[in-house]
Amino acid sequence: MQPDTRVFHRQLLKRPPVAVRGQGIHLFDEQGKRYIDASGGAAVSCLGHGHPDVVAAMHRQIDQLAYAHTSFFTTGVAEQLADQLIRTAPAGMSHAYFVSGGSEAVEAALKMARQYFVETGQPQRQHFIARRQSYHGNTLGALAVGGNEWRRQQFRPLLIDVTHVSPCYAYRDQRPDETPEQYGQRLVRELQETIERLGPQNVMAFVAETVGGATAGVLTPVPGYFKGVRELCDRHGILLILDEVMCGMGRTGTLHACEQEGVVPDLMTIAKGLGGGYQPIGAVLAQSRIVDAMREGSGMFQHGHTYLGHAVACAAALAVQQVIERDGLLARARALGLHLHGRLDAVLGQHPHIGDIRGRGLFWGLELVADRATRQWFDPSLKLHARIKAEAMARGLMVYPMGGTVDGHAGDHVLLAPPFISSEADIDEIVGLLGAAIDAAIAGALA
Repeated sequence: MQPDTRVFHRQLLKRPPVAVRGQGIHLFDEQGKRYIDASGGAAVSCLGHGHPDVVAAMHRQIDQLAYAHTSFFTTGVAEQLADQLIRTAPAGMSHAYFVSGGSEAVEAALKMARQYFVETGQPQRQHFIARRQSYHGNTLGALAVGGNEWRRQQFRPLLIDVTHVSPCYAYRDQRPDETPEQYGQRLVRELQETIERLGPQNVMAFVAETVGGATAGVLTPVPGYFKGVRELCDRHGILLILDEVMCGMGRTGTLHACEQEGVVPDLMTIAKGLGGGYQPIGAVLAQSRIVDAMREGSGMFQHGHTYLGHAVACAAALAVQQVIERDGLLARARALGLHLHGRLDAVLGQHPHIGDIRGRGLFWGLELVADRATRQWFDPSLKLHARIKAEAMARGLMVYPMGGTVDGHAGDHVLLAPPFISSEADIDEIVGLLGAAIDAAIAGALA
């Protein structure tokens, strides 16, 4: 029997619940059931739902001007948002290019990299290097640099050729005889060998999530890894593009995740927590030399979309960023993150089927295993991640489980990204409900 809907939903066999209201960390469906949004949707809702300051800013903007195409006009709110983002950006960032989401931001960054080298007389640079088990978006360019095999598989004939190297995945790939630093340097050597094989003069950019997101479940980099990558890129004139669509804008406890790595990218993509879900918005932050090359060359960036710099979206994002700064929510994310880590460790740290708990700030992942000692994953046919999502939803909890954690096919994880406005009591409730959902899902899978 077909679901009663004309919406082309992600899942076509069952219509999802109808959300009718959001307030704080909760969403409510049409039956009145309350859900704790412990994943911020997809790590989006950093301020929760219905924040009065953001809603008021959107009302003011839409009453004044909703939309003006950027081929004709800029807007004051877009200029203000750019000023805010550049003031708080890593050193050398000079401009923000506004789009409607993370995939568009990655597409724009890839084109910026190519045009930069064309403008500077290096048109032979045509290769991107990225990492396996990464996720950079679902448009074709973003999907090509991404390493999510499940998402890529059927569209592979449509994708540009991108070279992928190993992810920074210490739980699975660090050898017993290696320190974290030695493991990181091994990964840097692999990247160096890949660059040499392609020819350093032919490589445009290395693309990486600073902290891995949805595909492998919050992969945090080992110490020194990104410093080694940055030095390698500098040595060969290769751009470093950091994707902070999911992990950025305060999610890991600092406004930009790369601050904790001591590196500055050439291009950085942001979205999700930029506008907190109040409007679709993303951006590319660009180093001045990249912008200058285009200004002094063709005088334009040969790219664009209809809704670039949308005024209401910029107003929402500006309000979100102002609230985060005004209310000290980066410090709150760090403190709550410590509490969340502590509760996860206390409740699930010795769980026989939790292999790894990893994360930073309010961005945490739990990797599930059939056997802790061997780190063997559950049979993918059990679809444990889907069972956990269903059990969590039944308990009024929204989390972000995924399968294919290990290699795109095997492995399961759960991602947590609660709003920055959560309380310690909220965190305690989230962890308690998650533990119950995991136990019920495993019991059902093994029955």
